[in-house]
Amino acid sequence: MSTRSSRDVLGRGLRVLGQAIRTEPRLFAVGVAGSSLFGLLVIANSYVVGAVIGRVVVPAFSTGSTGAGTLALIAAAFLGLSVLRVASIFGRRLGAGWMQFRLQARYRRAVTRRYLSLPPSWHQRHATGTLLSNANSDVEAAFVPIAPLPFAVGTIVMIFAAVVALFLTDWVLAMVGVTLFPALFGMNVVYSRYMSPRQIKAQQMRAKVSAVAHESFDGALVVKTMGREEDESRRFKVHVDELRDSLIAVGRLRGLFDPLMDSLPSMGTLAVLLLGAWRLQNGAVSVTELVTVSFLFTVLAFPVRAIGWVVGELPRSVAGWERVQAVLSAEGDLAYGSAVPAGTGPATLRFDHVDYAYGDGPLVLNDVSFAVPPGKTVALVGATGSGKSTIASLAVRLVDPDSGRVTLDDAPLPSLSIAGLTGAAALVPQLPFVFDDTVRGNITLERDGVDDEAVWAALRLAQADGFVAKLPDGLDTAVGERGTSLSGGQRQRLTLARALAGRPRLLVLDDATSAVDPRVEAAILASLRGGDADASILVVAYRRATIALADEVVYLEQGKVVATGTHAQLLADHPGYVDLVTAYEKAEAERVEA
Repeated sequence: MSTRSSRDVLGRGLRVLGQAIRTEPRLFAVGVAGSSLFGLLVIANSYVVGAVIGRVVVPAFSTGSTGAGTLALIAAAFLGLSVLRVASIFGRRLGAGWMQFRLQARYRRAVTRRYLSLPPSWHQRHATGTLLSNANSDVEAAFVPIAPLPFAVGTIVMIFAAVVALFLTDWVLAMVGVTLFPALFGMNVVYSRYMSPRQIKAQQMRAKVSAVAHESFDGALVVKTMGREEDESRRFKVHVDELRDSLIAVGRLRGLFDPLMDSLPSMGTLAVLLLGAWRLQNGAVSVTELVTVSFLFTVLAFPVRAIGWVVGELPRSVAGWERVQAVLSAEGDLAYGSAVPAGTGPATLRFDHVDYAYGDGPLVLNDVSFAVPPGKTVALVGATGSGKSTIASLAVRLVDPDSGRVTLDDAPLPSLSIAGLTGAAALVPQLPFVFDDTVRGNITLERDGVDDEAVWAALRLAQADGFVAKLPDGLDTAVGERGTSLSGGQRQRLTLARALAGRPRLLVLDDATSAVDPRVEAAILASLRGGDADASILVVAYRRATIALADEVVYLEQGKVVATGTHAQLLADHPGYVDLVTAYEKAEAERVEA
């Protein structure tokens, strides 16, 4: 971290706190009111103690007695102060705690909403573990100083009141306070400058450990089957050790700072006693005034620490806040229009001279043009890396083309509203994702109009009604995290049924039945082509039988459309197509035999 960044961490931290206060001003006011009351009560308590010692205890040594009424009055005074202090502490903690938790909840929701609004291309550039850390530990870190913040503000009020009280008592003793309080602030500023880079590194390492752990857990099957447990453990250990060292560096500096902060008020008390004894001897102050000032310095130590807590947590807060803001300010949103597709039956999809590249890489698609006529099935066929999945993503506008345009019923996709687009087109991706929910919950996704009748109709089209009916609780069967209780083919059919339940007018299948038995796959495509789905279909196909069912085939090579036509026409006219389909068929036969 640069020197300049280290030095301005205090300013950046105060801006974070300012944003928090503007977001929750009422709760902050409650916390500050309670804390300010507490601070004033601390000063009042000092005066009461001084008065009791100077006017009751010391005279009692001379007279040998104290009246019962006086003792009752003292008890009532202390009891009243104690009740008020309890109320002030409750108000301070209520305001601070409620404010902190509301801010954390608000920004966790904001980060999650931002994740959902950003396109897949953005997510592909960021590790899942890091994103989890942004929504969890980074948000938590950003608002860690909120808990002691009202206490610290109330302490500042108390300090100003204490300085006024000191000058009203004795200007010589007041100078001790005038010297002490700036020293406390200065030490906190120096501390924040040294702590900032350590806290930021620790927060980055938390995200890294989270990312590596998530990757290891997500790939547990690969790790186990490849016998890489020890290697994965060593890889994880490297990052854990770095996090440990970062946290030790934070703790080491904090361990040095905390005793210094605690010692300053004690040194102030000692200075007050030494100067006060001299002033008392000269008759400049009374016993009552000396005890009041000494007791005040004694009880100031704990409240003043609240300022240290806030300043000490500012570097961590800044690190978390900036990582959260990096998500909230991320660019790449897809702007949507307000139009709704005009048609009511199967949709028409058209690609017109579309180019696309991932980031600054080479073109993945080059001048791609083809159409999916209404009610027809078009198969995309090409070798691995030819751009089939990219076309599928463009068809439902997960990404936008670099040039050219994609239209649905002659309307450019960017002109459509998000509801209009998602209602008209549905994508079933290569890798099925099943939520940790029931079968019904996975298919309906709480969408309006998707009742049990629509669910069973979608399951029949996806050839999934048979196995769902045999599940222990039918539609109410919980399928586990990512559908662990289902086979790969069952998960794919459940995902297909989810898309069909929304009655899309365009269905995009990105190798969505690869784990399904060929006979079941043929039955699925036959039912879809039979008109039951009432949709146009764009399918990324590998199996010869699937390709043969398509009304038209778009053959791709290295991101370019080489030929279009029926399966029979391409077999007759394009040797490259013949070789590819034959290779697919041979690979499928070998897989079945295995």
